[in-house]
Amino acid sequence: MLKMFSTQLTGLFKRIQEKEEFAIEDSARLLAQAAIGSGNIYIFATNEMNAVAYEAAAGEEPLKNAAIWPIDQPLDGLAETDRFLIVTRDSTDEEAMKMGEILAKRGIPFVAISSIRSAPGIAELADVHIDLKLTKGLLPDETGNRIGYPSSMAALFVYYGIKFILEEILTEYE
Repeated sequence: MLKMFSTQLTGLFKRIQEKEEFAIEDSARLLAQAAIGSGNIYIFATNEMNAVAYEAAAGEEPLKNAAIWPIDQPLDGLAETDRFLIVTRDSTDEEAMKMGEILAKRGIPFVAISSIRSAPGIAELADVHIDLKLTKGLLPDETGNRIGYPSSMAALFVYYGIKFILEEILTEYE
């Protein structure tokens, strides 16, 4: 089972790399605006996607100017140079949508990472959206259902793609 999962996961990463390459590059450019300027990159994540937020803010190699934005923190005091990265399992996640709507109204650019399963949702609000391409689990079980839904692994893969390009941009800028 693990070998099948590994094969399917590799295929997922390849699909994301091929189909979301330009969105990943655009995301890095958008977030670099904060890192180059005097802004911050705030990560707002829901549920298991907090793995991305913690990796960016407190991992072995944190993202420059990154901080986790708590769900209950008011959006007062944001600078026009600040940028957001919203990470959620599903594009119609209620909390992510609410945050996206507030950011869009305030004119604060943001990147969203999610799977589009039932409706575009946050993808329509975001300046750049990266689709995780996860509509169901990767493996069939004995009863005909699908299991193995690695949303946080896919989001971390995308995060690292953004991070590597963003660091290249910052190196060239310096």
